[in-house]
This record gives sequence, structure tokens and C-alpha cells, in this order.
Amino acid sequence: MTTVSGTDTNTSNTAGSSSSGASPTLNYNDFLQLMVAQLQNQDPLNPTDSSQFMSQIAEFSNVEQAINTNSKLSQLLVNSNISQASTMIGLTIKGTDGTQGIIQSVRIDSSGSTAVLTNGKQVPIEAGVTIGYPSS
Repeated sequence: MTTVSGTDTNTSNTAGSSSSGASPTLNYNDFLQLMVAQLQNQDPLNPTDSSQFMSQIAEFSNVEQAINTNSKLSQLLVNSNISQASTMIGLTIKGTDGTQGIIQSVRIDSSGSTAVLTNGKQVPIEAGVTIGYPSS
């Protein structure tokens, strides 16, 4: 049992260093390495209970599906933002700081959407902005 604890600690340290200090979570590969280490270091006279092992595999499958779902959701949100952005071109916008003008283009990045106006100014599209049709 001491060997498993040592392997468990090593895997956690590897996971921490591979995630670039972002968060102390395990990714897909880290989980597989941990499972393989557990199998390699189990006591041959008292192996892991098969129901426990199947439970771990089922949990791993659920985690994998959640990761795939999050990836698909992220892509869906990007597509939705692009679709909404295309309908804003030519409309007027008034930002929360009072900046206003006609939307020439919309830039979408990791921080959100930003309207680029015909006068060259930029307005973040966030709560509190007013978008409408230009008045003649």
C-alpha cells in the first residue's frame, strides 16, 4: 500500500506541473496514468474489487462525456455569437460610457464581443448597451 501512495503523490505532482499552474485538477491523461498505476501496484493476493474497478471506469466515462459536452457547448456559443454579430452591422450602438455610432464590424474574442464603429471607436457589447436602427 505504501507504493500506491507514492505513485499517487507523483501523479498529482505531474498533474500540477502539466497544467501550468492553472488549477489543481486532473485531465484525461492524468486519470489514465493514475488508473494504470493503481492496477500495476495493487496487491496480487488481494486485488481491487471488480465492482470498485467498474465504478471507476463508469465514472471516468461520465467525466469524458462531460468534457465532450462542454466542448460542443463552447462551439455552439461561438457560432451563436457570430450569428448575432452579423445582424448588428449597420445598427447604432450607445455604450455604457456614452460612446455611440454605427456598427461597422463586430470582433469576437475570449473576452467577449466588441463593436467597431464607423468612426473607429470600439464599444464592448455588454449589459447596459443600447442597440437600435439608425434614425434618419
